[in-house]
Amino acid sequence: LSPGTKMGCFTFIKVMMILFNLAIFLSGGTLLGVGIWVKVDGESFVDIFGTLSSSVLQVVNVSYVLIVIGSILLVIGFLGCYGAQKESKCLLMMFFSVVLIIFIAEIAVAVVALVYTGLAETLLSALVTPVLKEKYGVDPTFTQIWNATMSKVHCCGLNNYTDFNDSVWYEKYKTYPDPCFGAAPPLAHPHLCGHLLQGCFDQILEEIRTNAGVAGGVAAGIAALEIAAMAVSMYLYCRLDEK
Repeated sequence: LSPGTKMGCFTFIKVMMILFNLAIFLSGGTLLGVGIWVKVDGESFVDIFGTLSSSVLQVVNVSYVLIVIGSILLVIGFLGCYGAQKESKCLLMMFFSVVLIIFIAEIAVAVVALVYTGLAETLLSALVTPVLKEKYGVDPTFTQIWNATMSKVHCCGLNNYTDFNDSVWYEKYKTYPDPCFGAAPPLAHPHLCGHLLQGCFDQILEEIRTNAGVAGGVAAGIAALEIAAMAVSMYLYCRLDEK
């Protein structure tokens, strides 16, 4: 290729790199804003996004996840956009390194999740149950989310009603939450009530599995974009030596 063609190709890729990372930067800002919104007003988030969002909110603290992801995207977008604009080898290499680390971490998490699914579910249950005991009846948003899910799914707690034993709620009221009883009044022997026996964990997992295909497709798309971003950043990095 002639020098002019090479320069034109370099300029085109540079502009695409800037625009792509500008989009990442804006996406990061959006996720950061949504994360702050969920943290401040989780109830409206559940109202808008429905039952799945309430289930997910119980498994992970969505607000912190969105804030972390948004912050990371802001950093990546800045490094890629500013690095390409200023033709800075240092920033481009930092961009490549950050994306590579994230890519490797995603692969590791995916492998662990697939190979150790049972262990992951056990650990998830072990992590969520203590939080339920501690925050239910204390944190209004947390309590509202759990009440909404238990009422809709006709379940009680994560595993069953025993999740509330020794909880702040049970110590205070000496009974289980109203959604655990459904339409029936509280029973003298709550273990005889079907709603109390059925935990929400299986339902949450089922909803996650139902959307696993979509999540997998999104993950594959993100991985492809990460590979492309690393390739482009390395191309620009190497071409700067020739300028």
